[in-house]
Amino acid sequence: MKPVKIPIEDELDLHTFRPADISDLLFEYLSACIEEGIYSVRIIHGKGHGKLKKRVTSILQKDSRVSSYKNAPPEAGGWGATIVELKIVRR
Repeated sequence: MKPVKIPIEDELDLHTFRPADISDLLFEYLSACIEEGIYSVRIIHGKGHGKLKKRVTSILQKDSRVSSYKNAPPEAGGWGATIVELKIVRR
């Protein structure tokens, strides 16, 4: 299967990805964001039963590049999305 090229923006919607791919996807996407100078990212995981949100937060907790994360404000998805603040890399 060919890799899917994702535009690097300040938002990543996980709905179209397999749960097994989320860990690698988040690592690579956040790396690309840092490379592009994007340090605030909204990750959309949906509300559902909360399993994907728990997986996302577990991954973020372990990532040393993450400064902080929190639920998105209501107008940006509320608890169905997570706002991630990345540590700024000076070049």
